[in-house]
Amino acid sequence: MDRAPRRYLPAEWHPQAAILLTWPHPDSDWADQLPAVEACFLQLAQAILDHQDLWISCPSVDQFYTQFPQLRSERLRLFALPSNDTWARDHAALTVLEDGQPVLLDFQFNGWGLQFPADRDNRLTRRWWSQYARSGLRYESHLHFVLEGGSIESDGQGTLLTTAECLLSPNRNPGYSRGAIADYLRDALGAERLLWLENGALLGDDTGGHIDTLARFCDPQTIAYVQCTDPTDAHYEGLAAMEAELQSFRRANGEAYRLIPLPMAEAVYQEGRRLPATYANFLITNHKVLLPFYQTPRDERARAILAAQFPQREVVGIPCGALIQQNGSLHCVTMQFPQALYL
Repeated sequence: MDRAPRRYLPAEWHPQAAILLTWPHPDSDWADQLPAVEACFLQLAQAILDHQDLWISCPSVDQFYTQFPQLRSERLRLFALPSNDTWARDHAALTVLEDGQPVLLDFQFNGWGLQFPADRDNRLTRRWWSQYARSGLRYESHLHFVLEGGSIESDGQGTLLTTAECLLSPNRNPGYSRGAIADYLRDALGAERLLWLENGALLGDDTGGHIDTLARFCDPQTIAYVQCTDPTDAHYEGLAAMEAELQSFRRANGEAYRLIPLPMAEAVYQEGRRLPATYANFLITNHKVLLPFYQTPRDERARAILAAQFPQREVVGIPCGALIQQNGSLHCVTMQFPQALYL
């Protein structure tokens, strides 16, 4: 029988208190593209505020309301916190539930394996908790262990899906074996099982193979994944091998997963370099599924596939052409917090 362990990482479809964004600003990699990325964030923020609470970290609360008065809402809370960048999925806290109560886990964020500055981002969770969180909200420091939210997927029942390329990266947790990482995540996240993908990566992905670009739980029985059907595409062999791995995976009860193939996004280039556009980078909210759009005919194919999978939620496309210019997309800039966590 399916059950939730005493401590567990809720699945994304677990009822949510709010979604977090870290707003782009001039002192970041977005400096040369700020108007375009702000337009994307505005559309994303409005889609969230339409039906649930939104939390935003930004350099200045007053300046934010002056610049974006259209976002004023009883559902919006702003937090004045400095950041290096905007990828909240990876620098925000992971929230586990232990006996029904939330616990903020603060892992180290080191710029996806020491690739980019992350000093301010790595302090965001501690600063947010100490300055803004309600009294009694539990906080655990795991700052000796590198872990990004985009690198793991939870079914909410003790199973995590991840990639070996990311979690075994020598620039993240050197000295940790595969077994030691599994043991650590069992203790920290209540992960009773880890499903490791050995194959599958997108060109241009500078995260080192985040799972949220490749394969996602839609419910405890179902995984949506990126499928490449073009033998001439450079991704074809790797994603075919990943597909075979997913077909071999079994649930805790021994049953095979129901697999939902998503179309490979049409190639997006920047100065001749292919960018990691993917439809797997969607966000499940309380009443919607927010899906990255890249302004190609495949957008609607992906929407129809997910609409069939989430009949109780509206699937809304968010143009993410600006986000992909910095090698990320919609899920990468968001982090959900479970309903038990309130401010």
